[in-house]
Amino acid sequence: MMEKIDVSLGTKTYPIHIGHNLLKDTDILSTYALSKQVVIISDSTVADLYLGTLKRKLSSKESYEFIIPPGEESKSLAYFEQIISFMLQKKINRSATVIALGGGVVGDIAGFVAASYQRGVKYIQVPTTLLSQVDSSVGGKTAVNHSLGKNMIGAFYQPVAVIADTATLATLSTRDFNAGVAEVIKYGLIKEYGFLKWINENVSSILSRDKKSLNYIIKVSCLTKAKIVELDELENGVRAILNLGHTFGHAIEAFEGYGRWLHGEAIAAGMVMAAQMSLHLGYLDNSKLETLVKLLKKCSLPTEPPRAMKPKDFLDLMSRDKKNLNNNIRLVLLKSLGEAFITDEYPKKVLMATLKNYDNP
Repeated sequence: MMEKIDVSLGTKTYPIHIGHNLLKDTDILSTYALSKQVVIISDSTVADLYLGTLKRKLSSKESYEFIIPPGEESKSLAYFEQIISFMLQKKINRSATVIALGGGVVGDIAGFVAASYQRGVKYIQVPTTLLSQVDSSVGGKTAVNHSLGKNMIGAFYQPVAVIADTATLATLSTRDFNAGVAEVIKYGLIKEYGFLKWINENVSSILSRDKKSLNYIIKVSCLTKAKIVELDELENGVRAILNLGHTFGHAIEAFEGYGRWLHGEAIAAGMVMAAQMSLHLGYLDNSKLETLVKLLKKCSLPTEPPRAMKPKDFLDLMSRDKKNLNNNIRLVLLKSLGEAFITDEYPKKVLMATLKNYDNP
């Protein structure tokens, strides 16, 4: 069974298709790849598994592929330039379609290529990880990293479609799959308390990758994100609640070196830090914080930052976050489980108390 969700953005409206074996069982891809030329961007791990299937579905097209190494290190200006150069050498024109086949790294860099190449070409997201299916493939955020900050170079650029084949999740490592669950939990924390309770009650079926459970968590996550993106496409307001845990988490990723911690792992620790700060501010009590910590531990996700990170490391890296306003570190915190809010107005001593809580000797 295939689910279809629309992200309603006027002339930029596009569908999210969710289902098992979509790449094998349907010709859905050709519905959106109407151009003669197609450029598939993937990484070597995913390409070995699915590139052949994709190319067979596009056999009538003039297709090209550019394969990057797997991992966050590939989300760089260096690879961005290599892909652009490849497309110019192959004489790819403005009517071409870029297809992002892979996880969040591939989706982000391929989307940025599509946004930039000859001032913009169409692109399709074909996410193959849980994290990308529930989060990064939806909403049009495209970017590459800079050594001084994650996702600092990029653009808002919407795809023409997202095709999430849940069959691809069977090939994920346990670590990669669990990292995606962190973003699923995020949706429950920011807006959908009933969903959070359901996740807590169904952890075993999610982690065993039960088809119905996977379909449900992807559908609810995408619906939640679609509604928020529709209200605030360019993240000038409410969309920022999707960044719960990200200001802390991005600091962890930058400190450790991109790829050492998976994105979802850093966000898991970051969400606990945000919850800890919410407790210091009087919004959450210890039982709510413990509920989150226990859930993340059930999913084998980190609940603390790296031991080597000091408060000054967090402050330095968080001060460069692109969400900051007027030199104030802007955070997403929790009024309760299921209700997030955005603020840069808080006593600085509360942030310091939160950071010092994890300052290991």
